[in-house]
Amino acid sequence: MKNLMNEAYPESLPEDDTTIVPASSGSFNFTAVLQGRATSPHTHRAYARWIDHYVTDMTDLQPTRGRARKARMQALPLDRLLPIVNSTSLRAWLGQLVRQRQGKQAINQARAAVLTLASLLAEAGVLDDYTAAAMTNVRVPRAETGQRQGRWLSVEQVRALMVAADEIAHTPAQRARNAVAIRMLCIMALRREELTVLRWKDLHTQAGRPVLQVHGKGSKSAVVDVPTAVIRAIERWMPYCMYAGQPPEPDSYLVRRVYRGGAVHASGITADAIWRIVKQAAEHAGLGRVAPHDLRRSVAGNLEMSGVPVETISRLLRHSSIAVTQSYLSRLPRQNEGALLMADLLALEDDYDDLDLE
Repeated sequence: MKNLMNEAYPESLPEDDTTIVPASSGSFNFTAVLQGRATSPHTHRAYARWIDHYVTDMTDLQPTRGRARKARMQALPLDRLLPIVNSTSLRAWLGQLVRQRQGKQAINQARAAVLTLASLLAEAGVLDDYTAAAMTNVRVPRAETGQRQGRWLSVEQVRALMVAADEIAHTPAQRARNAVAIRMLCIMALRREELTVLRWKDLHTQAGRPVLQVHGKGSKSAVVDVPTAVIRAIERWMPYCMYAGQPPEPDSYLVRRVYRGGAVHASGITADAIWRIVKQAAEHAGLGRVAPHDLRRSVAGNLEMSGVPVETISRLLRHSSIAVTQSYLSRLPRQNEGALLMADLLALEDDYDDLDLE
């Protein structure tokens, strides 16, 4: 840990050369006008993902990510956009998200993204005020009641996922980066948005122990103790982030993009890239579909099952109150094994071989 904290830092690192794509008269620069409406970088990225999702679901446009998505958000084509920005299209799309079993929070965020887009289009005089106002009356369709089918991985499954994240890497640099990312998700319960904004200066010592300053939703920030397993992964990753033989600059990104050839970029990893790492690792491990937030859910569930007090879990999850954590834990998938126990009481298993199942 000493090596991570006390080394000298270089003056600068190469910057990301992302360019600004100007919008033509037939397009709308969503990125530019959103700056005055949503202040959180997390919200900017989330809204961009949902707007891209919306236009690709409702038109023949292909999905984008990375710089291609930035370019699209800076020049949304009005000829494709205006026909789908209305109450009917929004209601149909939200229904589609419900059928896909998207979570309530995700669907509400998707709705907010499209309503924000409509409002900004109206302010720019591109969309009439009546259409934009009418869209606010569209509510999220009611889904089937009961427990939502979120994943809750066992400790053994989490271990398998961590091994798989290493095995899917194409280069040593990607392997080292994946190890840091997956451990912060699986052990420290970070949200993927929180992982994308981490800087090297966020890693420091407090009262002689390693800690990480986590920047959460809005302006919330919290200090989380960093376990040895994560520190070791960071130490293996750190050489790939050095510049001119010196440790990374404090303001540079902690978790970064890694090209397929192994080169490490100065820009931070994207939320989409984190999703792909988790998705590919889960498939490689034979776990089926696993989302990044499932790992946060798994941390909470496994800690509770092992007898960790809810107060400790709440601090790790960085919830505003213990009541929020208790509500969160109550929604985790639970065993519903009463029928199995009743069958055992009736000793019906002995009769199984006598059944004609043809």
